Amino acid sequence: MHSFTKVAIAALSSLAFTSALAAPTPNEVLDLQCWKVTLPVSLTGGDRPTEFEENEIARGAQHSEYFYVNKAGDGVVFRSPVSGIKTSENTKYIRTELRQMLRCGDTSIKTRGTNKNNWVFGSAPESDHAKVGGVNARMEVTMSVDEVTTTGVDWQQGRVIIGQIHAPNDEPIKVFYRKMPNHKTGSIWFNVEPDRRSGLRDGDINFPVLGSTKPNFWRQGEKNTPKSFDDGIALGEKFSYAIDVQGSILTFELYQEGQSPRKVSVDLDIYGVSLEDSWNYFKAGVYVQNRTGEADDMTAATIYDLKVTHD
Repeated sequence: MHSFTKVAIAALSSLAFTSALAAPTPNEVLDLQCWKVTLPVSLTGGDRPTEFEENEIARGAQHSEYFYVNKAGDGVVFRSPVSGIKTSENTKYIRTELRQMLRCGDTSIKTRGTNKNNWVFGSAPESDHAKVGGVNARMEVTMSVDEVTTTGVDWQQGRVIIGQIHAPNDEPIKVFYRKMPNHKTGSIWFNVEPDRRSGLRDGDINFPVLGSTKPNFWRQGEKNTPKSFDDGIALGEKFSYAIDVQGSILTFELYQEGQSPRKVSVDLDIYGVSLEDSWNYFKAGVYVQNRTGEADDMTAATIYDLKVTHD
């Protein structure tokens, strides 16, 4: 945790910088000095979403609607509506999401590239190892999903990505939580997107972790799908997950109170993670996977602990 001296009040009312004596800021609850956050709005009225960079977060940046400390003071809330400002023309969905920044405020290092701001799988070429900020990786998150969308077409309702590894040409892992409106608990799965240079088919490959024994994640609202899963996760329920990378092996771990740990491992070598210039970074928060719901239909999650390590 960090203490801060008093800093200037921002000109934009939605952007609050606080002193150490005031209510805690996100960086005082989670160590976020090596992360930036993307919001679903523009505080300047532009066509690009506002991002708080590492140094802004270290000075206490937060947003009263989308990125703030919960009332208990022990977690950071991430909220995003269905409708908002996208990060690019290629993106279909809205987010309030952290992006790992291994440069930790050193803006002389570019955000993208095989450089000290990003990391590589241990199976990547040795020539890349010396260029990056880390080799192999592990992200541990303790969180709760508190709200999910309930409107829109069935196959988009209740879906949110809560964690990712992002690469220049693909996402080696996207972690999904999904609870349909008529379900008491939600499912968790992850998918892998092959690097387009790998020569594999275009599209994501799903790996079930928790929920229905025959998950059809795009049509969970059908009558033959159970309304509740004995091992599902309810809204507001705390759980933990980890994404662990060693060599080309990715392991997803899920920890839920009263349940045995779940672990799923995949060798991603054939998917392209070992190729040259396949640099990576973690993401965490809420990346809403619903673009047909009502504009103000909300997704929210609280992160209570967030840790990343590298070799």
